[in-house]
Amino acid sequence: MKLLITGGAGFIGSHLCEKYTKEGHGVICLDNFLSGNLLNVRHLLDYRNFKLIKGDVRDFNLVEKVMSDVDVVFHLAAQIHVDRSYIEPQLTYDVNVAGTQNVLQAAKMLDIKKVIYASTSEVYGSAQYVPIDEKHPLNAPHPYGASKIAADRMCYAYTQTYGMNVFILRFFNIFGPRQRDLGYGGVISIFTRRILSNMPPILYGNGLQTRDYTYIKDAVKAYDCVLKYDKPYTEPINFGTGHEVSIIDLANKIIDLCGKRGSMEPVNVEPRIGEVKRLIARADTARELLGWEPSYVLENGLTDFIDWYKKYGFEERLRME
Repeated sequence: MKLLITGGAGFIGSHLCEKYTKEGHGVICLDNFLSGNLLNVRHLLDYRNFKLIKGDVRDFNLVEKVMSDVDVVFHLAAQIHVDRSYIEPQLTYDVNVAGTQNVLQAAKMLDIKKVIYASTSEVYGSAQYVPIDEKHPLNAPHPYGASKIAADRMCYAYTQTYGMNVFILRFFNIFGPRQRDLGYGGVISIFTRRILSNMPPILYGNGLQTRDYTYIKDAVKAYDCVLKYDKPYTEPINFGTGHEVSIIDLANKIIDLCGKRGSMEPVNVEPRIGEVKRLIARADTARELLGWEPSYVLENGLTDFIDWYKKYGFEERLRME
């Protein structure tokens, strides 16, 4: 197949670029490199079936041109930082909502076979009930989450109005190699960097807020299940493990796995404004419709990630800086 991956030089997008390039598909990676990293895809540049384009999903003419000869679009390009969304809500809207509409409109005009959109569990806000299924109210408390709700619902509107084949994937907290150690969503990477640097992990508030963490290899497997699913499906699909962990327990797990128990403890600071308090997935649709099951328990994923960070993480951070 011929695949376009927007945001393809980012954490998740680069893993998709790598998988499908090495499998022999034609892959176009579109990224503006505001948060993506050339290091993530540089090893793919020698492949004849991989093409890297520096560009922005806010540029409709470019999006239409890039999409003119592809079968499937993985749309991951986004302004992903919650904290930045407070400071730059207009940028967040422009990239996440207007950029998504550009992708959808071009896909409609070009009759693209399938669009796979990366939504997020942040659209739900703090859980009103658990586990969170796809019918849970959408109550994101910050501009980032609001922009993702708007884009999520725009995808749904295009399926209903134009009969397009758009899949809406709501992932719960993905982590793994190449995740940047900064920002709201990269807590595992941030904790790992600090702990390996002999600095204590910082908890916002009491650390009792909870998340459901999915390892990157399971996320890639989820995308592949959607790519291979040959029927349309118009409702959003949750992807998560269904296992809840508090941030304080997460910090202590990483301290233990890094061999730092007894030499440090987490440090508490003032809570973040509007932070989601509780997230845990119900992923029955992914299991029943697609046959997707996560393979990695949290400890195994953390162990693999910490091993990667010890080998490459510090070096990549220095290069990024």
